[in-house]
Amino acid sequence: MESIIPIIAVILMLWFGLWLYILVPARMAESRNRSTVGWVLLSLIFSPILAILFLWVLGQKPA
Repeated sequence: MESIIPIIAVILMLWFGLWLYILVPARMAESRNRSTVGWVLLSLIFSPILAILFLWVLGQKPA
């Protein structure tokens, strides 16, 4: 039983990393009609927090 706790912790950390670095910026970009791939790459290269803040400040893409 003791050996399963680190495995669960690693799985949770990987899930959180995936969520923060890929899913949040992708969903935000998609909902704002912006390039999903571009914003995910930006979050991977620089920072997901920075990408999220930029998307939040930029808002909807003009038509």
